[in-house]
Amino acid sequence: MPTLSPPPTVKRGTIAVMSMACGIMVASIYLCQPLLAEMAQNLGVSQRMAALTSVFAQIGYTLGILFVVPLGDVMPPKTLIRTLLTLTILSLIAIAIAPGIGALLAATLIVSSTSVVAQILIPLATTLGSPEQRGRIVGSLMTGLILGILLSRTISGAVAQYSGSWRTPYLLEAVFVAALLFGLPSFLPEPPADRPKTGYIALLKSLPALLKHKPLLVSMGLSFCSFGAFSVFWATLAFHLATSVFGLGPAAAGLFGLWGAPGALLAPVAGRLSDRWGSSRVNAAALISVALCFAVAATFGTRSIAALIVAVNLLDFGQQSGQVANQTRIFGIGDTIRGRLNTIYMVTTFSGGAICALAAGYVWTYAGWHGVCLLGSALTGTAMLLLIATTVASRNASRRLDAASAVE
Repeated sequence: MPTLSPPPTVKRGTIAVMSMACGIMVASIYLCQPLLAEMAQNLGVSQRMAALTSVFAQIGYTLGILFVVPLGDVMPPKTLIRTLLTLTILSLIAIAIAPGIGALLAATLIVSSTSVVAQILIPLATTLGSPEQRGRIVGSLMTGLILGILLSRTISGAVAQYSGSWRTPYLLEAVFVAALLFGLPSFLPEPPADRPKTGYIALLKSLPALLKHKPLLVSMGLSFCSFGAFSVFWATLAFHLATSVFGLGPAAAGLFGLWGAPGALLAPVAGRLSDRWGSSRVNAAALISVALCFAVAATFGTRSIAALIVAVNLLDFGQQSGQVANQTRIFGIGDTIRGRLNTIYMVTTFSGGAICALAAGYVWTYAGWHGVCLLGSALTGTAMLLLIATTVASRNASRRLDAASAVE
């Protein structure tokens, strides 16, 4: 993780602590993915019904981003984050003692809606450095975020398998979040004295007006498709590994998070490249990586664990690089609206994740692994077409302006 130099009023190590917090909090959403087959068996439901746990996690996170994250623009960070951490702990305990699938889905919806701390910390962290450091800061926190996503699967699968219960990982996560509750607030900056005073309803009403910003629209479209493809892969991987071809349990499924971690460590590089070369070039490289992931997974991943490991690394590199590029693009729009910009962007991102995870469950049931890979490839191709179209349109507009200036 790169060393950044925050202003003197900010505690040393703040960026590193924020990165760690991003990873711990986002883990709450992904603990379930290597556990789905075990949940289905333990609760006596179908795999398709158990897969709704992953869908509800995405929906809850989307709702939290929409209704909670905008408060980051007007509410003191320490107060807001303390409240969210407390609610997350209580919700994780509720999941661990859920008696049936209905209670599990309800508690999952709540815990994921309160686990949006990372989406408050990322725009907050970009205020701690100069505009030239924006990509590096986003990259640093995204490293923590993506490592949280990946390692949560590894730890969750291993803990579940060796404890004999899918419930244990949720209790362990509650302990980690409790540690954050006591440590994180002391690293958070105080809000500026000129912070805008806006009512909650007015804050929400201001969101649609932000859609006039073209960079935001571009990032939204790209992220909807790319995170959708990411969710398609991970929402069905545990089922694929549990088939007779592999016969692997939740620990093995979780290990794919660890094997894919090298891709996440490249997030700071993507941030620096976004600062230097622009977000669109990084987006292009990211989408090519995701496309290669599904090509490898479809061609060789039906029988080869090694091929699936390669595919996971390509997918994780592509997803995290694209996310860093997209957020670097939108945070350049305005300093005082970063929380709301991130709200709209991340609502779109996780809407894509929820919709595509739901679709993946049906595709897996009727078309198996090849159908899943085809769905992921289609989403990636759509994102590529969008990037090409917007890049061409931007260049044409720039040429027209240059021609008009020459005539004048």
